[in-house]
Amino acid sequence: MIIRLVRLGVLASGTRTGGGSGFENLVSYARAGNMLGVEIAAVGSNIFGGGVYERARRLDVPFHFFNRRRPEAADYEKFVKIYRLNYVALSGYLLPIEGLDPAKTFNIHPGPLPEFGGITMYGHYVHEAVMDAYRRGEILESAVSMHFVTADYDAGPVFFTIPVPIAFKDNAETLQARVNQCEHIWQPWVTQLVVAGQIHWDGWAPATLKVPEWYRYLRKAR
Repeated sequence: MIIRLVRLGVLASGTRTGGGSGFENLVSYARAGNMLGVEIAAVGSNIFGGGVYERARRLDVPFHFFNRRRPEAADYEKFVKIYRLNYVALSGYLLPIEGLDPAKTFNIHPGPLPEFGGITMYGHYVHEAVMDAYRRGEILESAVSMHFVTADYDAGPVFFTIPVPIAFKDNAETLQARVNQCEHIWQPWVTQLVVAGQIHWDGWAPATLKVPEWYRYLRKAR
């Protein structure tokens, strides 16, 4: 059980007209008491006035705007310092990260890793690539993945994978909707395990990744 308040910051890009549903979902879970001892202390975005900003304003969560095209390490360090953050969760954030503690920074990814990760694999592009692989007979399912964040895009140790089956009639849009629903179900629970220290690593060596003995959501080696 968490005996201290954990201040969690969220990074979410969204778009100029929408996005940020994962951020709002985390806020809802935390405020309902379903993420014990966790406060969503701030949300940061590289898009001002878009979907994430509008959700933050409605939810009365401090909004932090990164006004560089590509924020630098000092910008992320300032974000952590201003809001006194213990952890940072990426939820639909599209830019590389520098300057944050890899042991305290984690991301949710809408596809299997490492096959469908990398700097070009985000949002709709992931689902299009997954569907292409499915049509070639290479895979039968997609996944929701969570991993710690390092300077290398989508390369930090993966600590959560849940499969999302692909239906014969699926396209990228229908698959995306189902993956997004799965993200909303699992992200708050896994986030709770991370900020409670039940899932952790040293920030340097992937082999140091530790999960609870009962945990069954690591991807099996092929």
